[in-house]
Amino acid sequence: MTYPRVRPRRLRASAAMRRLVVEHRLHPADLVLPLFVKEDLDAPASIPSLPGVVQHTLASLPGAVEGAAAAGLGGVMLFGIPANRDAVGSGGADPAGILNRAIETAVAAAGDSLVVMSDLCLDEFTDHGHCGVLDAAGRVDNDATLACYAGMALAQASAGAHVLGLSGMMDGQVAAVREALDDAGHSGTAILAYAAKYASAFYGPFRDAVDSPFTGNRRDYQLDPPNRREGLREATIDATEGADIVMVKPALGYLDVLADVAATSAVPVAAYQVSGEYAMLEAAAERGWIDRRAGILESLVSIRRAGADIVLTYWAAEVAGWLRADG
Repeated sequence: MTYPRVRPRRLRASAAMRRLVVEHRLHPADLVLPLFVKEDLDAPASIPSLPGVVQHTLASLPGAVEGAAAAGLGGVMLFGIPANRDAVGSGGADPAGILNRAIETAVAAAGDSLVVMSDLCLDEFTDHGHCGVLDAAGRVDNDATLACYAGMALAQASAGAHVLGLSGMMDGQVAAVREALDDAGHSGTAILAYAAKYASAFYGPFRDAVDSPFTGNRRDYQLDPPNRREGLREATIDATEGADIVMVKPALGYLDVLADVAATSAVPVAAYQVSGEYAMLEAAAERGWIDRRAGILESLVSIRRAGADIVLTYWAAEVAGWLRADG
């Protein structure tokens, strides 16, 4: 009997061999930890739909940032939850608003040890929960929203944010914010564009995390899930307008889009492992249906394998601890 000379299994024969030839590795510096900061909160509050994740106070935020730095993470992404909201999300541009105070607090705690990113969108600050201001017909007004984003950008840059995460999916948002930053002397502030952000069903727990008043849908400005080419088109436009990093969101359901963007992008590519993805894996693990650690690591490796240079995940600190312990 003739046996094959080519035996791929030889490269899978031992843990040491598999480690030698592995194609993709996770590293703590590739991971970014989202952090929620709530105004008028006396102590960190758990989020039932995101087990293990909390809403922080300004007082507890430095410890979370310092912990992220000690874990070797690449960065943190800050989301603010205001006590009061209005139709135009004015708290987002207020230097005394919760997000801008959180940025100042996080930057002071981080020093030079990690990158402080901030979410730049109106949905946490509007009383209707949309990502922009509404016109008389109740639709999001793209250009009026851009003016609000420019004001938010200046406030966040002045607070010290290293990277602004433009997540609203308005046409021209990168160009408008880049121009505002440059004109005000903030040319060193980077932009992470949520370039291919889909109108996904997997954002539900996030809305709990930010106490969102939102009802309805965002399909007239976020991408339609069946559309693959549109994700690459949006990422290309954002990079042309001056985005320093482009992002695909969600991650696991859009690995094809992520691979498309990564294959052609001249700038780093991020992916956001969103709240629903986190909650599903946690729920399955809690019921004993999957191995929790193996499932988490496999999900993250799949995102890196598809081409993400940076991964935003609620497991960032925990996974970094595993990676450091494993050497």
